[in-house]
Amino acid sequence: MKECVIVDGVRSPNVRAHAEKGWLRNVRPEEILIKIYEALFERNPKVKPEDVEAVFCGTANQAGMQNDIARLAWLTGGFPESVPTNGIGQQCPSGMAATEHAARAIMCGEGDTYIASGVEDMQHVPMAFAIDFPPRLLERYSMNDIPMGATAEKVAAEYKVERKDMENMALWSHKKAWEATQAGKFKNEIIPIEGEKEDGTKFTVDRDQWIRESISMEKMATMQSPFKEGGLVTAATSSPLTTGAGALLLMERGKADKLGLPYHLKYESGAMAGCDPTVMGIGPIFAARRLLDRTKLTVKDIGVWELNEAFGSQSLAVLRELKIAENAPFDNVNVWGGALALGHPLGESGVRVIVTLNNIMKTDYADAKYGVAMLCGGFGNANASLWRNVSK
Repeated sequence: MKECVIVDGVRSPNVRAHAEKGWLRNVRPEEILIKIYEALFERNPKVKPEDVEAVFCGTANQAGMQNDIARLAWLTGGFPESVPTNGIGQQCPSGMAATEHAARAIMCGEGDTYIASGVEDMQHVPMAFAIDFPPRLLERYSMNDIPMGATAEKVAAEYKVERKDMENMALWSHKKAWEATQAGKFKNEIIPIEGEKEDGTKFTVDRDQWIRESISMEKMATMQSPFKEGGLVTAATSSPLTTGAGALLLMERGKADKLGLPYHLKYESGAMAGCDPTVMGIGPIFAARRLLDRTKLTVKDIGVWELNEAFGSQSLAVLRELKIAENAPFDNVNVWGGALALGHPLGESGVRVIVTLNNIMKTDYADAKYGVAMLCGGFGNANASLWRNVSK
């Protein structure tokens, strides 16, 4: 079987999905995605758009401006009509699913060069935009239990995750994200895009908007839950509404060698899993277990973990159940911060965690043999993917 390697991975800055405060509030989602594609080709001039076998693009909400954004962004960007595209929907793991589909196509010999991408504009296409729930679904689940905040509260209760531990996790997520930003660790993956400050002043956006330089445990303790009266989950321990896009250039290893393109990680395996949608955040427990069982590995074999922090409650439940870690700060989980600080543009996040994992394993954890990226998703979808250092 052929091998699939990551030649490159880039993303936009993750910005607030806000009509007045978002730095990219006047940039449409397809334009953000186009800039990411253009950057991939500019950074890798030996690869031409016409060389791409197909583009797989993940988006959680494929409505409004994001209706078939996989195809329409590619055409709008002036890229070859002959290159097919495929929109992938798996809620939050959509971008990871797109990556896995592309990797498997390479391994099966269907093509040697693919782009896997993810995009979400939660300002212009809000969560649950244009959704018409099946009436019979409500015979199986209470509608009050389906919204994301409600699921996070239920996970906190069922897995006995204390509020102070969630807030401690948020503190460390911001601290590590800010330190990584200040140290320039994201520079290799973030593509600068022209945006606007709140007063309308144009400027180059080259960092994630949500990260706080400092965060107060005392202030977090005073916040009220917007999801449940007397609840434990607050805005501070929830991933914020975010806009962003990311993409991976995936290639058959022999083709990359022929072109003289460097790479550090190869795709080893992936595992999707489903769970009760009213506790959707625990999904990575089952996806990771399936992945480890399938590859005959253990938690101790994994050198680096990237877990999308949808909520502090579900993240801690996942890490504890898998016996990866108990409380922040974590030794080898989200070492450059997580979604509580970086933001969570739904369909993009599955790509973003792989892009960041790739860079972490090239630099801070260059000796790690294996890395895993994983995330939960709305309605009970989850995904996990395993990546291996090619030198190990």
